[in-house]
Amino acid sequence: MSTKSEIIRLGDALVKEKGFNGFSFSDISKKLGIKNASVHYYFPAKSNLGVAIIDDELERLHDAIAEVKDKQPDEQLKKFLSIYVGIKGENNICIVGSFASDLSTLDDDMAAHLKTLVTEILNWVTSILAEGLRIGTFKFETEPRTKALLIITNMLASLQLTRLTEPGDFETIHNTIIKELKP
Repeated sequence: MSTKSEIIRLGDALVKEKGFNGFSFSDISKKLGIKNASVHYYFPAKSNLGVAIIDDELERLHDAIAEVKDKQPDEQLKKFLSIYVGIKGENNICIVGSFASDLSTLDDDMAAHLKTLVTEILNWVTSILAEGLRIGTFKFETEPRTKALLIITNMLASLQLTRLTEPGDFETIHNTIIKELKP
């Protein structure tokens, strides 16, 4: 893996662990055994690294969408939810939740990239739900976009909240989302 890729990977991990404002280039350079100047070579400002982290997440999202694009809506939804299950398994929070909590301190370019990521997530989940509703795989009363917002916000919040609640609460939320969509 290249130094640039390693910086992005480590930055991503630090964002999920500490938040964007909770780490510095010094943290990255120490963990990688390189000089701060090496980090600055690839990313002149921390916001450049933030954009690269968001874009890397967007690429992973596109890969996940492509992986299940020809599958049934319930399988596509399981793929979406599995992203959060994986994050929970790492005891992290998702990148959207982490960056969103720092939104007021992000520069305009980072905020625009984050909005693109969120829009693509919302569009994907909305399309999954709309198709599932159309073919009878899912049943719900609200508009697909509204239901997508409810599911996404539940998953985002559950990663944070269930750090403080009883064991099994995350799984209960996850399973209830699926259960409540069944016709």
